[in-house]
Amino acid sequence: MTATYNPSARFEIKVWDIDFRRNSKRMLKARIWQPQGAGPFPILLDLHGGAWNDKDRFANVPMAENVASSGVVVVAVDLTLAPEAPYPASLQDANYAVRWLKAKAAEWKADASTLGVLGSSTGGYVAELLGMRPRDPRYNAHPLPEAPKVDATVNYVIARSPISDPHSRFQQAEKMKRAEMVQKTKNYFVPWESIHEGNPQEILDRGEKVSLPPLLIMQGDLDDNVLPAQQEKFAASYRKAGGDCQLEIFKDCEHMWVAQPGPQTDRAHEMVRGFIARQLTKLRQAA
Repeated sequence: MTATYNPSARFEIKVWDIDFRRNSKRMLKARIWQPQGAGPFPILLDLHGGAWNDKDRFANVPMAENVASSGVVVVAVDLTLAPEAPYPASLQDANYAVRWLKAKAAEWKADASTLGVLGSSTGGYVAELLGMRPRDPRYNAHPLPEAPKVDATVNYVIARSPISDPHSRFQQAEKMKRAEMVQKTKNYFVPWESIHEGNPQEILDRGEKVSLPPLLIMQGDLDDNVLPAQQEKFAASYRKAGGDCQLEIFKDCEHMWVAQPGPQTDRAHEMVRGFIARQLTKLRQAA
């Protein structure tokens, strides 16, 4: 590990878009936020939410800008949406993205050995599964010819309002009579049984052998989309399985609180930077 990181530092950043990979419908793009300096910098993959059916690499811009300006190369990628292809297509994109970022990191003055992943809402779901199943052949479906031996392991996972139990979230949507959310879930999990197979909570409940990278979960206490109790259960299961999981509940915050400026958004930004710094310190000590 060659990168150093001070979460209180401030850098000018350069931002640009490049082609990421082509799915069956379109060219997926990546947006890169690069601190301007000698580097090498740590690197972070950002995965967007959108109920598996919507949004793109622009969904988490305020967080990406904040983290990048502290001295992290942040790369947000478009994910295949459910109307284009159901589960596990977005997991395949994310797995490929990890390997792609490791192969490209040096071009962006980044240290590939520091790579972590940040995901929001359904992007948090993808991030959790990505961390837990980095070598799953279903997720590892897209070859990377220029770096065939690079794997998809990550050093840590940060998840904001993640769908840690998509089946419980589906039941909550039914209870709240949110027909659009119910349908979007059905669009993604085809066949329907995959909502259990690709379910982070149920994977732990089944005792499957998985990777357990350090995990930070940030959750609003007023979220009626993903209930705080679901995150508490998942965090407890993750710890019981042997993983390090930090769960932080944000008072008076709903599902998308980080979309609006304010003290709790500032707290989330600071928490993410602090978590990254701690994980990089551990990596350096272990080297």
